[in-house]
Amino acid sequence: MVNILDFMTPPFSQLAVGLDDIARQGLYRSRRVIASPQSINLDIDGRNVVNFCSNDYLGLANHSGVVNAFKAGVDRYGVGSGSAHLVCGHSAAHHALEEELAAFTGRDRALLFSTGYMANIGVISALLGRGDAVFEDRLNHASLLDGGLLSGARFKRYAHADVVDLGANLDKAQGNKLIVTDGVFSMDGDFAPMDELAVAAKNHNAWLMVDDAHGLGVIGEQGGGILEYFGLSQQDVPVLMGTLGKGLGTFGAFVAGPDLLIETLIQKARTYIYTTAMPAAVAEATRVSLKIAIEENWRRDKLKQLSERFRLGAEQLGLQVMPSASAIQPILIGDSQSAVDISNALLNAGFLVSAIRPPTVPQGSARLRVTFSALHQEQHVDRLLDALARIILGRK
Repeated sequence: MVNILDFMTPPFSQLAVGLDDIARQGLYRSRRVIASPQSINLDIDGRNVVNFCSNDYLGLANHSGVVNAFKAGVDRYGVGSGSAHLVCGHSAAHHALEEELAAFTGRDRALLFSTGYMANIGVISALLGRGDAVFEDRLNHASLLDGGLLSGARFKRYAHADVVDLGANLDKAQGNKLIVTDGVFSMDGDFAPMDELAVAAKNHNAWLMVDDAHGLGVIGEQGGGILEYFGLSQQDVPVLMGTLGKGLGTFGAFVAGPDLLIETLIQKARTYIYTTAMPAAVAEATRVSLKIAIEENWRRDKLKQLSERFRLGAEQLGLQVMPSASAIQPILIGDSQSAVDISNALLNAGFLVSAIRPPTVPQGSARLRVTFSALHQEQHVDRLLDALARIILGRK
């Protein structure tokens, strides 16, 4: 007897074709299992490697003071927050951290979100709807682009860091207008022209939002990020999003700005209202890491020194380093499979450096994304440069 089940297509079998296509293009992504705390040295598959791809720029993810604050937070609050902020998940630790983040950024108030992705989607969707318009830098982070698309507003991307192109589009817009940009572009390391964007926003009666995930704690004399670097106030840039899992070394995100903005988000941002709050222990750990980031200027000074040393050495080797004054120092490779091959060769040599490929970056611009931590030493930089010389120049 024929079993009809023998002729049925197994569930999801059609997805295999798509996965094969991704692999053929050199775009397949794989996870590596880390068996050690985040730091400049990682244990991967039983082997110790030097880590050059982390966003833990200030080296706080495993700082003893931050770890001890987290443990004390667990002792006081337990592991889970229990619910959303608006139900019973908003602890005294959360509230204190929000007030400290507001003071740090020079803003009326701050509001915690569970992730940066959720913060960006929540803010843009709460501020805009049909009949409004959102303008985004072409190289913005995926979360900003997704937030703009999900808002239902008219969505327009302007040429990277091109305020003239932005202005031409703003002239045609109707309704509420929101300009959205990364502060430090995560895959390129360059800065958005925030001073020019602020002028454009005022001239066109638009709101301006910056995602400073890779700037806060890292850029500026006091770690105030891209807005401190340009000397811009809350009035100049009313919407600031920052993450806690990069320069501050913990987890989560926040939005800071005028009281009216924060109250609106509490009432309308679905990614705030309908999700569980971060554990209170994480908030306690972040309060300590924030204090360290503010007080220990040597960490920012060290990052600058290491980045400059690397750029000089890479340029002397003839490597195509991209313009960047941040802790993100990409080396342009071009071909995706070549970037993967070089990344794998570096891993075999004891260095973890990520290969960044489309769709994260534009076609033909695959790169090695080298990032630095204040815990790196000059010898680490020099050893990486030696390995890059052997591997990349040896392929030519």
